[in-house]
Amino acid sequence: MASGSASKNDFRRKWDKDEYEQLAQRRLTEEREKKDGKPVPPVKRELLRHRDYKVDLESKLGKTLVITKTTPQAEMGGYYCNVCDCVVKDSINFLDHINGKKHQRNLGMSMRVERSSLDQVKKRFEVNKKKMEEKQKEYDFEERMKELREEEEKAKAYRKEKQKEKKRKAEEDLNFEDDDEMAAVMGFSGFGSSKKGH
Repeated sequence: MASGSASKNDFRRKWDKDEYEQLAQRRLTEEREKKDGKPVPPVKRELLRHRDYKVDLESKLGKTLVITKTTPQAEMGGYYCNVCDCVVKDSINFLDHINGKKHQRNLGMSMRVERSSLDQVKKRFEVNKKKMEEKQKEYDFEERMKELREEEEKAKAYRKEKQKEKKRKAEEDLNFEDDDEMAAVMGFSGFGSSKKGH
């Protein structure tokens, strides 16, 4: 692109004008061909669909990784997208990238979603209703009562511990009062106060 400079002190880039003129001519001829010929038909892409894999965000969480100059881009810090060949630094941006237009286009999908028919919606409602019924069947009354009893026992233990702590504090206060009386007998009435209470 840039040719070598004549002197060592000249740091300006020198552009090869002939090369760039050829590139400009090539681009102009391509534009003319597009105008003269039939318009380029739009690329037919698939409709957007669900992912059939789970996005792995936690595998590198909390791990240390040594990165050198020779480390391949896929193993560098961050999340690597092998479809777009790019590295994204955090999980939120990685999810934005995966759900974004550029990534979907590289997968061969458009951002349009297939319109659902009435039958498909009814089937989905039936499936969800069956799932809810199964969850209700799994609900066990005895197990729930056992959990409630355990929670009550924990609450009682917590209250007892609080009461014991209050008693300890009250006993410590009494001990401090005894110490104050002893200090007065010995000739010093208190610490840290310059005011006299007599």
